[in-house]
Amino acid sequence: MRKFSRLVGLTILWLCFMLVLSNCGSSSTGNTSPPVTTRATTGSKPTATAQQTSKSAVEEILNHLTAGNQRVKVAVAADMRTGAFEQDRYLNVPPHMQIAVYARIPKARFMAITPDGDLLVSVPDEGRVVLVRAYQQGNPQISDFATGLRRPQDIVFHTIGQQTYVYISETNQIDRYRYQKGDMQAHDRQVVVSGLPDSSTAELRGAYGHELKNIALDSNDKLYVSIASTCNACLADTQSNPLRGAIYQYNADGTQGHLYAHGLRNAEGLAFVPGTNVLWVAVNNRDNILYPHQDATGQYQQRIPAYVDNHPPEEFTHVQEGANYGWPFCNPNPDQSVNHMPFDRDAEFNADGHVNCDQMQRIDKGIQAHSAPLGLTFLQDPLAPDTQRTGALISLHGSWNRTVPTGYKVAYFPWNSQAQQPEQQIDLVTGWQDSTAVWGRPVDTAIDHQGNIFISDDLSGTVYKLTYQP
Repeated sequence: MRKFSRLVGLTILWLCFMLVLSNCGSSSTGNTSPPVTTRATTGSKPTATAQQTSKSAVEEILNHLTAGNQRVKVAVAADMRTGAFEQDRYLNVPPHMQIAVYARIPKARFMAITPDGDLLVSVPDEGRVVLVRAYQQGNPQISDFATGLRRPQDIVFHTIGQQTYVYISETNQIDRYRYQKGDMQAHDRQVVVSGLPDSSTAELRGAYGHELKNIALDSNDKLYVSIASTCNACLADTQSNPLRGAIYQYNADGTQGHLYAHGLRNAEGLAFVPGTNVLWVAVNNRDNILYPHQDATGQYQQRIPAYVDNHPPEEFTHVQEGANYGWPFCNPNPDQSVNHMPFDRDAEFNADGHVNCDQMQRIDKGIQAHSAPLGLTFLQDPLAPDTQRTGALISLHGSWNRTVPTGYKVAYFPWNSQAQQPEQQIDLVTGWQDSTAVWGRPVDTAIDHQGNIFISDDLSGTVYKLTYQP
């Protein structure tokens, strides 16, 4: 009987061991390890299991982001520890998030995720767009996607019928290339818009302060092109053909181009609220503004550093066809509120009021003056793409003419879906400006199919990857 009992016990022990090996059992504590995710492809969605168990940085931001950040050490592979990363670096990110150096790309600017999950990054100073392809182990592979371009800047994917294109902006034209899954090099180039003004334009004699172009395409196959100002503030841009400090609209093939809106000094970030064709822009506003008030201070039409520090605000606003947003004649005043600000007459170009500032389209949201907003990205949770929740990320490149430097961060704007307006700004990532110097300047953000957030930095020559880690 004793031998029989021992045999039964050994049999039960063996069965339990096999159940553990086959993962057929369950645990009351659950599995706390993050799930393994794979790169999504064009038109695909994560599996039901992935939707139920994985969590992305985007989902965490949309659901739980608070103003409190934590200081974390930037993870850097040994062979990327050059330049700014020869010493340990720290950034402030939301709780449960980590940040790592994903790739080192000198002068990295604007980015886009390909339909099959690779990353494209523009390098205007080198005339090329590079492709960054991740691997399970080791650093990602970096290769040339398009070369020989005239200072390429923005990159947008757009599908018409069954054909996907990648649009790339040069300073003097907008190109598009046919794109097929797995492409590692651009091919079948078409110039859809040509003759855009840049430093080679005869009348400008090599001087164009903001010649890089930014673009967007809506669901009606309309192409929007930002033609920024040549200067800080000047009359010539308001009298040129085409107007500068403006946005033009074309068909996706470049036909039927026309002025869409103007008075936007340098709209670098162009993006649509998810599920809509409402265009929003992030705008670099002017510097060295003259004091516009004829008051007891006696400072009218003088350049007062304390006033310049906070005026005029940078702009985050929707773009309405036919609207004039004021530059360089009317400047939004943020003194009472940064929402739908009234305009002051510019004391340099509109002292006599010949331009009626009451007729200008008001700016939806002001950002601290001289922050230099560049890339604009609306968030959409890739694990729940049909949700109505969104928010906006704006990369603030940082100031040059403010007595106390500002910017050098990625800002987040929660979105009020009822009002279709941005709410109060929250700092998402900060720390590129430390107590001794500025070591990084963010340019743009991009979101992959798993909800990780990439951030480009053209000062340190880096693309970072911001991930959620419970």
